[in-house]
Amino acid sequence: MGSTLILASGSATRQSLLKNAGLDFIAVPAAVDERAIEENLPLAGRDPVSIARHLALAKAIDVSQRHPDAFVIGCDQTMSLGDEVFHKAETVAQARETLKRLRGKAHFLNSAVCLVRNGELLWSDVVRACMQMRDFSDAFLDDYLMRNGQTILSSVGCYQLEGEGVQLFDAIAGDYFTILGLPLLPLLGALREHEINHA
Repeated sequence: MGSTLILASGSATRQSLLKNAGLDFIAVPAAVDERAIEENLPLAGRDPVSIARHLALAKAIDVSQRHPDAFVIGCDQTMSLGDEVFHKAETVAQARETLKRLRGKAHFLNSAVCLVRNGELLWSDVVRACMQMRDFSDAFLDDYLMRNGQTILSSVGCYQLEGEGVQLFDAIAGDYFTILGLPLLPLLGALREHEINHA
């Protein structure tokens, strides 16, 4: 098929994953108010997995409405500790509090991905990764924050697993792509089913 493939995200990491997989696509960031979408969900639908799924779909539909006939990939990731959904820290001080809350516990990264065309959902999936954070010392935390500073504010968990953030963990259950925010293997399968993945 000659249809355009669009990633509804400005994430450099997600774009890199698709490029490295050999996909021909363009990136068009969605213009949606994530917090408003989350707040408008019924209370029964505000669990971490449902929130990720709704946000991914909202982003894909937003871009799809502006690009008729294109296949649009929407994605989003939530981070949860129990039923609590976390949002990105705005300051290093907030990052310290987030990491103190996560320390010594297992939290989840819930990565949603969907495929939309002409505003219609064709396929979706949510894949979870379980992240067991080690019980690091306050001294280690202070050093980590000093070395990584503002860079960790781009991640909801205040870490980049591909960098020094890996030092925060004892164990991880889940695939690397899901942790980075795009369940790549299920997506590639869906693209093949719709004959838009050349592999």
